[in-house]
Amino acid sequence: MKLAPLAQALYDIPDIEHLVVHTGQHYDIEMSEAFFRDLDIEEPDRNLEVGSDTHARQTAAIMERFERVCDDVRPDAVLVYGDVNSTVAAALVAAKLGIRVGHVEAGLRSRDWSMPEEINRVVTDRLSDWLFTPSRDGDENLLAEGVPAERIHFVGNIMIDTLVRALPRARESKAAERLGVAGKPYALTTMHRPSNVDDPEVLAEVMGGLSEIAKDVPVVFPVHPRTRSKLDELCFKPPPGVKLVDPVGYLDMLSLQLEAALVVTDSGGLQEESTYLGIPCVTVRPNTERPITCTKGTNRLVSSTCDAILAAAREALSEGRRETSIEGWDGAAAGRIVDVLVRELT
Repeated sequence: MKLAPLAQALYDIPDIEHLVVHTGQHYDIEMSEAFFRDLDIEEPDRNLEVGSDTHARQTAAIMERFERVCDDVRPDAVLVYGDVNSTVAAALVAAKLGIRVGHVEAGLRSRDWSMPEEINRVVTDRLSDWLFTPSRDGDENLLAEGVPAERIHFVGNIMIDTLVRALPRARESKAAERLGVAGKPYALTTMHRPSNVDDPEVLAEVMGGLSEIAKDVPVVFPVHPRTRSKLDELCFKPPPGVKLVDPVGYLDMLSLQLEAALVVTDSGGLQEESTYLGIPCVTVRPNTERPITCTKGTNRLVSSTCDAILAAAREALSEGRRETSIEGWDGAAAGRIVDVLVRELT
């Protein structure tokens, strides 16, 4: 979702050749292909086909295979996105080869070192030559960590570029209608973080909260493969009102958000998207690397207990939707990134 608008913008620059390397770190092929299709991303130039593994093995495999790509292509710059293992692995390879690194979505901090993503974010930012921040708090975080100001570029939230471009098609998706919840309030939920799904007791609390919400409004839950396996281990049987469905593509997920009365999630992206759309969001996490979604958006953090989730959901439902406005969340972040790259590379 972060790659799509920037890739399209770079393809339109005649003086820059842009190659897409897909690490394949997400192991569900159908999910991966659906995102490429929904976002109109061209076939990747290289696919490392790494797949799922432990953090160390996955990161090592990406580094080994991506180094070969860099040796073959000899790029002037490597762009990395977000905070996954691919991000830090590619940045480390490029930095050690003396290749300049641009980090798209730099500067976000949860200050929770138990999250692998926080480690990835901090290490990637230290290695990057260009730090493209999505919000002003990202600039502040980087300056406080001693990053030189000339390396920091506030460009806005590139996720919103993708959302704005996809809205017309998402409105035609009719996903809510296909799932039988169109025309009435419902909650949309996603849950995949290890802290919420790996511990059976925690997962039982989370599902208990969703089951209680379902007594007020239907809950539509596209289930990540990781979460599905944990629910199977828990022998969870969804009560009436909780719809467990297979993962959906980006357009269907956005369509479901557009009509939802509430989002319950542990996803970073949904915190941002729901804020832009003005939809109440309950994030089942003790912290967030996107605090602006709480201070200026529609998001609220809640602990992973049944009672806390239910209370926050009912409060959010009673408040309803509201308009929000955040600097740089305007659908034009990719253009601002391209301006920097053109200035630096050509």
